[in-house]
Parts: sequence; C-alpha cells; structure tokens
Amino acid sequence: MRHVLVSVAALSVLWSCAPPPPSGGPETATVIQTSRAGDRLRQLEPVTFSRTPSSSGRTIRLDPEKRYQEIVGFGGSFTESSASVLDQLSAAKRESVINAYFSDSGAAYSLTRTHINSCDFSLDHYAYVDDGDEELETFSIDEDLDDLVPLIKDAMAAPGAEFKIIASPWSAPAWMKDNNSWYGGSLKPELQPVWAHYFSKYLEAYRDQGIEIWAITPENEPLGNNGQWDSMHFTPESMTEFIRVHLGPRLRADSWDTKILIYDQNRDHVDEWVDTILSDEQAASYVWGTAVHWYSSTVDWYPEVLSGLQERFPEKHILHSEGCIDSEVPVWRDDDWYWRKEATDWGYTWASEENKPKHPMYVPVYRYARDIIGGLNSWLVGWVDWNIVLDTQGGPNLAQNWCIAPVIANPETDEVYYTPLYDVLVHFSRYLRPGATRIEVNHDIEELMVTAVENPDGRIAVVVLNQGTVEQSFNLELNGQRVNLVIPAAAIQTILVG
Repeated sequence: MRHVLVSVAALSVLWSCAPPPPSGGPETATVIQTSRAGDRLRQLEPVTFSRTPSSSGRTIRLDPEKRYQEIVGFGGSFTESSASVLDQLSAAKRESVINAYFSDSGAAYSLTRTHINSCDFSLDHYAYVDDGDEELETFSIDEDLDDLVPLIKDAMAAPGAEFKIIASPWSAPAWMKDNNSWYGGSLKPELQPVWAHYFSKYLEAYRDQGIEIWAITPENEPLGNNGQWDSMHFTPESMTEFIRVHLGPRLRADSWDTKILIYDQNRDHVDEWVDTILSDEQAASYVWGTAVHWYSSTVDWYPEVLSGLQERFPEKHILHSEGCIDSEVPVWRDDDWYWRKEATDWGYTWASEENKPKHPMYVPVYRYARDIIGGLNSWLVGWVDWNIVLDTQGGPNLAQNWCIAPVIANPETDEVYYTPLYDVLVHFSRYLRPGATRIEVNHDIEELMVTAVENPDGRIAVVVLNQGTVEQSFNLELNGQRVNLVIPAAAIQTILVG
C-alpha cells in the first residue's frame, strides 16, 4: 500500500475547483473520494445532472425542503500532550500540521475542545490556584502559557481559521474534593460556589489572552473512570443543583454568554442525565445542550437514544464532544491498517461479559465515518475528535492511557504521518460548514450510509460511506434531476452539488 501525505495545497485545489452554485440549467456535482485502494481526498471528474430516466432503482433522493438541525461544526481537541508533541517538531513542520487542521485550505476545523486544569493527556497534574485558596486570589493560567495557549493562538492565526472552543474540567483541584485526590471523589458541597467562580475566572483569563471560550461542560465524564486518571463524580441530581444554584447564576452575574453543555460522557447513560437536568426548569434555563462521547460501543451510535432526546427536548442541542481510537498504540505509516478490522478498544478487554458484544474488533475508518453520519442523522449538531496530534507511543499521557490521533508525529525524526482518519474528518469538516442545515435523504440502498446538508452558500454536500467489499452504483437525485455515480468498495465520498 502506498502512503500519501495530504498537502494543504491539494486540499485548497479540491475546494477552489468545485463549481459555483448553479445559476440555471443542469446542476453539476464534484466528488471527493477516499478509499482503501489508495485514494486520499482525490477529486474525481465533475459530473452533470440530467432529467433522463434513471438507469436503476438504486437512488439517493435529496429533499432540501425538509430541513432538520443546524450544524455547529467539526474538529478536534487542544491538549497539553498535543501541544507538547508539536513543540518538539521543527517550526516548519509544526506550522504545516496546524495549517492542515485549521486553515481554510486545510481541514478548516470549526469546532474544538480543550481542558480546564490537567487531564489524562497532560504531562502532570495541575490546577490554576494554590491549595486552600477559596478566594481564588492566586488564580493564574500560567501552566497553559508555555504550550496550550500558544497552540490555540497559532491555530487561530492559521490562514482563514475560524473555530469555536468548548472547555471541560476533568477534576477540580484535589483540595476542593471530598477525597483530596485528583482521582474520583466529589466536589465538597460548601465549595460549589468557589468552583463556579473558578469557571468565570478561567473564562476571563483566556479572554485576556485573546481566546474566547464558546461553551463549557461542568465536568468531563461525571460517572468517572474507575480512578485511572483525573476525574470527579457528579450525579444527575448534583449536577442539576450545581448548574441551577451556582454555575448558571455565576456566569449570568458575570455577564458571560458562554454556553453550558451537560453530561459529557457516553451515550448509553445520557437519558437519565438529560431527563433529570432538563426537567428542572430553572437549571434547564441555563443549559444550551448536551455533550456525548462514543466509548460505550465501537459499533452503535445510539440513534434511538439521540433521536429520543431531540423529541423530548427539541429546543436543546446535542453534540459529540469526544471520541478517539482508544487503548491502542498508533500504527505508523500503514494506511491499510486503518481500513482493517484490527482495532480494539478498552471494552474489548475490560467490558463486562454482558457488554462485550458492544466492543468487537472494528475498522477505525468505518467507526469514525459511521458515527459521524449516523450521529448527524440522529440530530447531532457537531462532532469533536480527541487529541489533534500524538506521538508514536500514543501520548504523552500521565496515565499511560495510549490512544491514536488522526495525525501522528515522531519528534526524534521530525516526521509526521497523516493517517486515513485525518482524511475522514476532512470529508466532513471542510465541506459541511457551520450554519449548514441537514436535509432529508431518502434511499433504500442497504450497503450505503448517507447524510446531506445545505451549506450557507447554497451548495449541498452529501457524504456517502460504503463499508462493503464491492463497489456500489447509485443515482443521486435532486429536484427531478439525477446523475449516476459509483462508489468503490471500502470508500467514503463527499459529493458537492452546485
């Protein structure tokens, strides 16, 4: 298998060569293709729609008149680990990675995440205040100023970059918790107002650095992680109280319009949390939406659960705030591995026997594409990957919780490997833009997964995934016009109409 690095210049051509929105007459479509056979975001020859009868009944019909959720964006996460790895590269190589993710000629990431205090992908535990300082007089983000903040600023300075940031704590400072530990435990009830104030101080400190935080979550993974790395426990009831009595009023009093996203953990337990918190009218008044992760299954994106949330609370939003190929040391420069059913996750080894069927070996490319397409079709408004860059070990990580990032770097040799996962994310982040609206897609082609949006500029972007072993021919139909297309086996296509 040949290995192809995706250049930012090539990505620029893909977008700039796409035809302008139609001014009348036949509409055209441009296809961007990534496949196991070796295509890496390859632009195919444009095709033209016609009103001729379709050559088969295998048709994907688009209906822009039926519109669903508005898209916030797609992207990845700024962590101290990613910043550390990038800082060990040459200046030129570091800049090329940042531009590949954030420039408008690269992946054009539009939604990102970072951590408040340390997380598992930090070099050590840290907080922003001295122990015992309930007045927060010592509050300082100095720990972030040598790595994390410069990375975010450089991403913001990438040509054409524009993205939102979600910030989440893995734990309050250990002294604020009932077990005086970074691992597990709960916030001391009497320090809830201090912790709410902490969020406001964080937002102010980052604004002073020229960085606006679009949204926060009260806690990353409030159900905990069995004490493996920084964590802090909430229950649905205690998070409701914290938002209603402390966090919401504090942010409002300090004139922050920062969004609050609740829960921020796996989809299998989200119902109880959302129903509890959003059934409290006062707490719900402060909540913009719900954040979910994907680690409860490698095969199920929980469409019934996500759609059920939207049905019960249609005014609130749902976005995916974290996912990655976890419990794996990265595979270096073997594109085909990312297309093979060889990856395993934490649950493959550690899940209960009852839950093991949710954690079979899987294909990394398919897991990403399937989760994003299925999630969008189940009302997600955004999708955020975990670390943007890791080293060849899958770290650094203070808990040795090795994971895979879409971009892997070897600082010792100043080499960077853009895995096929990077390509998958570009299929969405570059072509499904903030402010786009998901539109109706009708088809009965069992072998394909499909989603589609209408972008703010009027162009329609359709993403098609073929997880099968044979190519699939289909008609794409819009407003009575159609075109015949073929997607290879083991491939993903983004089709730009207009």
